Amino acid sequence: MIRTTLFVLSGLAAACVISWGGVASGRLQEDDKTAKSPAQPGGEKVAPFKECAKACDDCARSCDECGAHCGKMLAEGKKDHLVTLRTCQDCATICSATSCILSRGGPFSDIICVACADACKRCGDECDKHAAHDPVMKACAEECRRCEKACRTMLQNSGFDPNAKPKR
Repeated sequence: MIRTTLFVLSGLAAACVISWGGVASGRLQEDDKTAKSPAQPGGEKVAPFKECAKACDDCARSCDECGAHCGKMLAEGKKDHLVTLRTCQDCATICSATSCILSRGGPFSDIICVACADACKRCGDECDKHAAHDPVMKACAEECRRCEKACRTMLQNSGFDPNAKPKR
């Protein structure tokens, strides 16, 4: 049983190394032959993916914290926090998924980044409604703005066209 567990864990570790090897070597474009590593000229295309993945992680944590805060506010009878609770929960989930896909340079990075930027915009707008009197909500709104900006920057710097029609 222990050998089987160790074998499975070593296989998972190898898969992670292989997956992260793609990120480290700069294979973040659909055409691996034209992608550059961060150390080579043109490697600047890798940086927006990494920066965006980090911003998405940070935003997911902030939205989770804000969602828990809103739950507490709801328990205290402040019903106007129901919308922000649900918004923060959805935004956290989208940001987490976006970070995962960007970290491995997935082919749907453009699709999820557009969705993440839009979700962060909406979540930031909701949290802004309470930001003047609530520091947790203010911090969440600010984190959402940073993530939205990082996603839009990643899309611009990576050559993705958010207005392009999907290929069928």
